[in-house]
Amino acid sequence: MEVIAATHNKNKVREFREILEPLGYSVITAEEAGYFDEPEENGSTFGENSLIKARSIYAACRKPAIADDSGLVIDALNGEPGVYSARYGGLEKNEDRVALVLKKMENVPDENRTGRFVCAITFVSADGAEVTAEGSVEGFITRAVQGNNGFGYDPIFYSPELGKTFAQAGADEKNAVSHRGRALRLLSEKLKKGE
Repeated sequence: MEVIAATHNKNKVREFREILEPLGYSVITAEEAGYFDEPEENGSTFGENSLIKARSIYAACRKPAIADDSGLVIDALNGEPGVYSARYGGLEKNEDRVALVLKKMENVPDENRTGRFVCAITFVSADGAEVTAEGSVEGFITRAVQGNNGFGYDPIFYSPELGKTFAQAGADEKNAVSHRGRALRLLSEKLKKGE
């Protein structure tokens, strides 16, 4: 089944493909479907934003669509960057947003550097039925960038399960424990059960 990924983020499309294609889904990009809009993500939760994006592409293309909204939630920063992770501090580049987090966290002791990645994924089927799943992964914010893989905040997110940052992990390692991997697997189970 062909599914349109409601994202312009090539890294997310790659992760969607790595996890969904073995389940029989063929993931195409929004551009490949001729969809170039950027719906306003004005939800107050990851779930609301993923729903906004999935509904938007489904309404435009009338084909199955999948969208996620995800971000980093840091306890010492009262949940920031949260739903604003992709535009934190009004900054354009990942490196600048990472640097901002590290600056805000520089005086936070190691034991209080807890946080989590959260991901909500919404799938809209050919008949317009909506299914949402959420996944999260706990970890710690490092004091410096570590690793060259991944994207976004991966270089400063240390996963105790992996014993390294997400940016130090290979794609299969990361997908096994990541927030997006967990949300996609849960979504897959819901789709199989017809929920």
